[in-house]
Amino acid sequence: MVTWLATAVALCSLAVACWSFVSAARGRSPKDPLLIAIAVVEVLLLAQVVVSVVLLISGERPGGMATFIAYLVGSLAVLPVATLWALAERSRSSTVVLGIACVTVPVLILRMHEVWGGAGA
Repeated sequence: MVTWLATAVALCSLAVACWSFVSAARGRSPKDPLLIAIAVVEVLLLAQVVVSVVLLISGERPGGMATFIAYLVGSLAVLPVATLWALAERSRSSTVVLGIACVTVPVLILRMHEVWGGAGA
């Protein structure tokens, strides 16, 4: 797993989470700029998936393959699900849901990094 990419994705996701929580505290529903930021994080997650697949094809292996794949797929799925929720119910609470989803992404990335290194597999 490429540490600098994982770190970049996690930090971007946390920045968008902060933006979401500040927007929610101000009573705002999700607007297009926030949704675009979520899409940027999702593109970074797609890059993470591509890099991980390339590493797997090249012969590198995580400590627990099934666990790593589950975290990889989960990290890719959490933002679209939260975004669908936010689009279905454009309210302050859906902005909080987006923030929680963005906080979830770094946790999943941390677990992927740990599994890749063999810890907690």
